[in-house]
Amino acid sequence: MAKQEVPLHVLNTYLPRGAYIYVERYLSKYKVELTVTRERSSVLGNYQGGYTGKNHRISINGNLNRYAFLITLLHELGHMMAFDRFGPRIPAHGTQWKCEYKKILSNFLTQQLFPRDIRDELLRTLENPAASSCAETSLVRVLRKYDSPKPDHFLLEELPEESYFKTKNGLLFKKMGKKRIRILARDESTHRYFLFSPVTEVKLVKKKII
Repeated sequence: MAKQEVPLHVLNTYLPRGAYIYVERYLSKYKVELTVTRERSSVLGNYQGGYTGKNHRISINGNLNRYAFLITLLHELGHMMAFDRFGPRIPAHGTQWKCEYKKILSNFLTQQLFPRDIRDELLRTLENPAASSCAETSLVRVLRKYDSPKPDHFLLEELPEESYFKTKNGLLFKKMGKKRIRILARDESTHRYFLFSPVTEVKLVKKKII
């Protein structure tokens, strides 16, 4: 199945130790339907508003490590709180969401649920949260340390120039160099050039496949 609703007591298998009791309070109070999905390349999590007669619905990618799962869940709870307080006609990651997310994140940071390196990065995000944790390169680097090992998978910034790599959608690229804060790469099937975040996870291809 692509997704499954998660009984609250099963959340312990996805969350850092000690986090369940705090998460459960939000999910129960606001009657949130939480589902765990397969990996999605475009999003880590998603929120759908609880319109009249409907519960709030949140989905989180099930392949995330425990800390990334919790951070993504807090991000989506921020959307829920903004929806609940201000209604649906607000920017997705505008001032209202940032305000609610910062409140929730601040509360969880007082509970000592994160390793120090992750906590330090999250404290920095409180100043101006990004629309996605993927957009915060320092946080991505730190969170990746807690992922299960994946053979031949690297952050794009870790590969030398002229390396060949595949993205999650299977396209083959050649790393060409750096442009400001982005990395330039060439699509080997179309010879078009694209800019990537340096912390994009890719699979190293040891030699070009013709």
